[in-house]
Amino acid sequence: MQNQVQYVLRTVEERGVRFVQLWFTDVLGRHKAFHVTPAELEDALDDGMTFDGSAIDGFSRSRESDVLARPDLTTFQLLPWHESGEGVARVFCDIVNTDGSVFEGCPRQQLRRVLGDAHDKGYTFYVAPELEYFYFSDIEGARGPVPVDNGSYFDLLPDNAGSVLRRQTVLTLEEMGIGVEHAQHEDAPGQYEIDLRYTDALTMADHVMTARHVIKELARQAGLVASFMPKPIFGDNGSGMHVHQSIWKGGKPVMAGNKYADLSQECLWYIGGIIKHAKALNAFTNPSTNSYKRLVPGYEAPVLLAYSARNRSASCRIPWTNNPKAKRVEVRFPDPTANPYLAFAAMLMAGLDGIQNKIDPGAAMDKDLYDLPPKELKKIPTVCGSLREALQNLDKDRAFLKAGGVFNDDFIDSYIELKMTEVIRFEHTPHPVEYEMYYSA
Repeated sequence: MQNQVQYVLRTVEERGVRFVQLWFTDVLGRHKAFHVTPAELEDALDDGMTFDGSAIDGFSRSRESDVLARPDLTTFQLLPWHESGEGVARVFCDIVNTDGSVFEGCPRQQLRRVLGDAHDKGYTFYVAPELEYFYFSDIEGARGPVPVDNGSYFDLLPDNAGSVLRRQTVLTLEEMGIGVEHAQHEDAPGQYEIDLRYTDALTMADHVMTARHVIKELARQAGLVASFMPKPIFGDNGSGMHVHQSIWKGGKPVMAGNKYADLSQECLWYIGGIIKHAKALNAFTNPSTNSYKRLVPGYEAPVLLAYSARNRSASCRIPWTNNPKAKRVEVRFPDPTANPYLAFAAMLMAGLDGIQNKIDPGAAMDKDLYDLPPKELKKIPTVCGSLREALQNLDKDRAFLKAGGVFNDDFIDSYIELKMTEVIRFEHTPHPVEYEMYYSA
């Protein structure tokens, strides 16, 4: 610990860093931060920063307000996009109680506890998300945002603003030590995708928060807006955050075997857990009212709760690979408004519940699910149709999250209460389309 503190202090001095941002994430997945000058940095690194947790949505009740942001010095990183002469660095923080015990309202700590519980069972959890988002140049009132281009899947466009920004973003992420497998134009105008390279779930959650920040900051500097809104434009595909995931045990991959698509029995049970608990998972993986405007048939959105190696209409896809180490499950219904710490934690808990209770996912569905006759289609379960429905399912199906004392009722109740305020605001606010349909009634 002391060696890490000295390394940070030395780097700050040698690189002319003028501010260090102490990052943490609230329950909604939003960045929060303290800004510390070099003169105050050593105390902050040694003792953390005390603050009123009740001021942060979903953190604490007023009766138990004081909490401590404790820096994780392994995450110290210079932010390379700041102007010359204004060196800035960041470090992620865990939120703890003032007595040093784990603060159960901290999303990063929740993921730590889930991974610790999995480790006790011998498992290591790896993830690789596909981050989809839009670049917009303007917003035209009721007509909505204006995309920066008219491109589609994999288009090699001239050096327009979006293409330039995507390249700059990838280079910046790699400069910060965040691996990028590839990046491309997505299906909708102005829509892009950056796929992050596999790593452990906690590191990846930090990477997702960093990537979202970098994407938005570089867009701002270019006079554009980067949006992770799941469905910003009617009639076009929305943005997802497909999460490739695998578990290892004893240094060996668990997902590969001799079952369907070369999966192991454990992997099939893992998929069974994901499918069984999908509607509860939606509360964390699709946590906005707008999420459910993406999750509708006809826009390549994974609405149906099935698994397949041959099509993307299933919510759980098995990507092809001939390398057992790369065998994985791609869970396709999450979107980029998700808090990555909570989403990763909840999906792992669902998968492990599937393994522990040997939950059968049923037969794979290799045909295009959207072309099925209505009679067959009705037999396949679906994801939730609204955030309200997702929260109701989380309320009913919470036992798997509490296994091993990882999540608790107080946290789940607080989360549901917090998100229901968004639901009520959305449901009670007149929509512009309603004026078109009903104003003259």
